[in-house]
Amino acid sequence: MTSYDVALLAGVSQSAVSRCFKPGASVSRDTYARVMKAAESLDYIPNAAARSLITRRSNMVAVLISNVANLYYPEALSELSQQLNRRGKRVLLFTMQQESDFEEVLADVWQYQVDGVIAAASLSAPQVAEFARRRVPVVAFNRKPADQGVSCVVCDQHEGGRMLASRLAAAGHRQFGVIAGPVDSSVGRERLHGAIECLRELGLPEPCIVTGQFDYASGARGLRELVSRLGKAPDALICCNDVMAIGALDCARHELGIDVPGRMSVVGFDAVEPSNWASYRLTTLRQPMQKMALAAADLLSTQIESEGEAPHESRIFLPQFVDGDTARLSRIEADFLVA
Repeated sequence: MTSYDVALLAGVSQSAVSRCFKPGASVSRDTYARVMKAAESLDYIPNAAARSLITRRSNMVAVLISNVANLYYPEALSELSQQLNRRGKRVLLFTMQQESDFEEVLADVWQYQVDGVIAAASLSAPQVAEFARRRVPVVAFNRKPADQGVSCVVCDQHEGGRMLASRLAAAGHRQFGVIAGPVDSSVGRERLHGAIECLRELGLPEPCIVTGQFDYASGARGLRELVSRLGKAPDALICCNDVMAIGALDCARHELGIDVPGRMSVVGFDAVEPSNWASYRLTTLRQPMQKMALAAADLLSTQIESEGEAPHESRIFLPQFVDGDTARLSRIEADFLVA
């Protein structure tokens, strides 16, 4: 059965049938009801492949992410999927073990003739040029491309690092430890650099830094290494994501016997669901994923509809502080905080 058969039975035009099956298209309630009734009686299902031949669009969007144990991605994926579905797009998910695998994944993406790409990974100048050559719009998600010819949606990771360091310093913490993210993670680097910059401006000692992998094990391993290097627990421990912070918390409480937050404050970043469990109640920062997903879907849809002619935009969101139970912050004075 074709849309022409449905149109005949419903007593409407073929274009009206097409509009009824296109998300967001304008159609009256009566027409929609007649078309759906006719389609059901004829067992009609739209052929997406045939439609793509006519429109020259696949209505598919590739989402590229790294799966290095970062639990905020499920929330981001859910929001992105919902926002894109409302615009008639379907998501194809491509995962990378680490961001440096981006080039290999791109070879697979080109095979699917996607209308656009949302990339939660750093883009090199040659990669940006390849997107332009293939006329495939791309939006960088939570990454700031060095190339200004790419739209991006980001949470200000650098400011987040400053925010955590500033609040802890204002509460009297002096010796800091940091469990950083993977070396190829731009998000981890920005969070780390923000914290270091703030501490230097305040004239505090350089933090002791160890590298983690954004996973639970490296949180525990990182804390053990910090204690070994310092000869004691730091006053405050900044973890560049919540998963490592939870690993460090469990290690401190159940292995090393460190009182948190009495002896050592621990903070994370992302406000993933486990961070709010009663066992943790982590002090952390929340990224506004819903707003970021909406912005990414809007930017990419605009680029697709304009066939790449729309101006590129950067939309930056600030993280929200979550006052949990794992950090001593009662001594905060507003005039001490670094702007």
